Amino acid sequence: MGSASFDSTVRLWDVEMGCCRKSLLKHTEPVYSVAFSPDGRLLATGSFDMCVHIWEVDL
Repeated sequence: MGSASFDSTVRLWDVEMGCCRKSLLKHTEPVYSVAFSPDGRLLATGSFDMCVHIWEVDL
């Protein structure tokens, strides 16, 4: 699972373990949107910095 954060980070979570597996740091303003591709390999994030980033998810 991915979560957007007001501290400008995106976090990827292990739901079963209840812990953060990875923090993604690229945005400079709060992140308000996260969406995974259907195959789960890519993650799109949107932020108030007016940028959208595409991440390769490697867990």
